[in-house]
Amino acid sequence: MNRNTRSLLAVLAAAASLAAATTATAQAADYKIGFVNTERLFRDAAPAKRAQQKLEKEFAARDAEIQKLAKQVRDLQSLLEKDGVTMAEAERRNRERDLANLSRDLQRSQREFREDLNLRRNEELASVQERANKVIQQIAEAEKFDLIIQDPVVYASQKIDITEKVIKALADK
Repeated sequence: MNRNTRSLLAVLAAAASLAAATTATAQAADYKIGFVNTERLFRDAAPAKRAQQKLEKEFAARDAEIQKLAKQVRDLQSLLEKDGVTMAEAERRNRERDLANLSRDLQRSQREFREDLNLRRNEELASVQERANKVIQQIAEAEKFDLIIQDPVVYASQKIDITEKVIKALADK
């Protein structure tokens, strides 16, 4: 194969690659793609707001108990700091033991509260996610989307963001 033939083949290969790339770009333009911002969905959608209110109501009594216990710890600590030097040795030791016990109870209660709250929050968010996925599926079928993606993504243009549609559809349900 001579040099001219090789050059001609290289030019033809480049032209074929360019044609293939142009065709792929034209075909990609025919796809309809959507994006849903999950963080915004969990923050702004009506079912997510209802779930948050439900959790607040469900855990309000326990939170109040923890706040009450924390106040007892602070009050006892203040008393010991203020009057500890003038207290009898036995009374001061009893108060310090009471403070240690209350502090331990407070830490245990706070830890259990956080664990229970996180568990319930995850349950509620899973329910919201399930409902949102059904709505997203309905929107995809009704509006003939080829692909809808959710977080995390590196970048999504505003023109493909359908989060507001999903939030509105969830409000109607």
